[in-house]
Amino acid sequence: MKNSLSFEEARALLLEKTASVGTETLPPEACGGRILARPAAAGMDVPPFDRSPYDGYAFRASDSAGASRETPVTLRVLEEVPAGSLPGFAVSEGTAIRIMTGAPIPQGADAVVMYEKTEFTAETVTLFAPVRAGENIVRAGEDVRKGEILAEAGSRIDAGTLGTLASQGFTALEVYRKPRVGVISTGSELIELGEPSQPGMIYNSNRYTFSALLGETGCEPVWLGSAGDRVEAISGLIRTGMETCDAVILTGGVSAGDYDLTPAAMEACGAEIFFRRVDMKPGMACCFGMAKGVLICGLSGNPAAAMTAFYAVALPALKKLCGCRSCLPRELTVTLLEGFRKKSPVTRLLRGTLVLTDGEVRMALSPKQGNGVLSSAMGCDAMAVIPGGSGPIAAGTKLKGFMLR
Repeated sequence: MKNSLSFEEARALLLEKTASVGTETLPPEACGGRILARPAAAGMDVPPFDRSPYDGYAFRASDSAGASRETPVTLRVLEEVPAGSLPGFAVSEGTAIRIMTGAPIPQGADAVVMYEKTEFTAETVTLFAPVRAGENIVRAGEDVRKGEILAEAGSRIDAGTLGTLASQGFTALEVYRKPRVGVISTGSELIELGEPSQPGMIYNSNRYTFSALLGETGCEPVWLGSAGDRVEAISGLIRTGMETCDAVILTGGVSAGDYDLTPAAMEACGAEIFFRRVDMKPGMACCFGMAKGVLICGLSGNPAAAMTAFYAVALPALKKLCGCRSCLPRELTVTLLEGFRKKSPVTRLLRGTLVLTDGEVRMALSPKQGNGVLSSAMGCDAMAVIPGGSGPIAAGTKLKGFMLR
């Protein structure tokens, strides 16, 4: 077991220890937001034929040479072709075909003009300017070429990806199944929603906070229960998680007090403890390990500290369980809109919200950065990193940071 690591070292160790879960095959309508398990290649060009981007007329560009308001060119219209139909005639000298958006370009035609730029009757169309060959034609394969890799394995299937794969006729996709992640709360002071408030007791907010975080990550949260402050109760819930889940998250009981029993409960389940401290604030107190291939993440009972350790240390490993190709958070440099007055003997992670002002990414800090201030996490989308050993930080300071999503 390592005594203490930076949060970068801690997350790298967890990434080394974890592996993606199995796969399943689903219809496209069930795949939004899922992680693709195999690369998807195009089986055909998109569009599959040259088509018109407008309602207009298809003709030979050479027939429009010299056309102007003073010397217009009039062509004979052979037919009208709506989208989804095929032309019945080929375009020849002096003729045109009325064509709708998305319809195939007729044989012999090499240009299209929007109908708004013409004068027309049922039998003729008059042009008032020359049109170049190839103008206003969407070529076959302009969007996607046959054989092109459309999405790599490990990529998240967003709306654009799903629509692109649907345009290729995919009727099923192999995706990683959602990892089941058990959630356990510890602490005798907790009561559940719906129970009457009592002096000295608090509602179990961590249960719902981490269920939401896991859902956003692409995992299936599984509530395993609240264990109070007994090793036997905590280890019993961990064992249930080991039997039914791919990972387990516990909140509370990871410091060094008499009632901090999570590490002992993990060891009672046969877990190998990787580390019990990360050199950062908040979220320093923790206990991460693994038992029978199940990742076990012991986080602080203080909500904001627990969320910080989740984002900085645990989240990349959970993304790897989900099958994500890119597991590390997106890094960026931010400029603080406000200063931070406290010293930072160890690395400090500040919660905040990104704003774009004058073309520069700035970060508005949450007004309260305490370990137990859960409300400060509302709306946050990034964390800024203050290096250990730093004094107070002034407004306008540039810091490295990372996105939360």
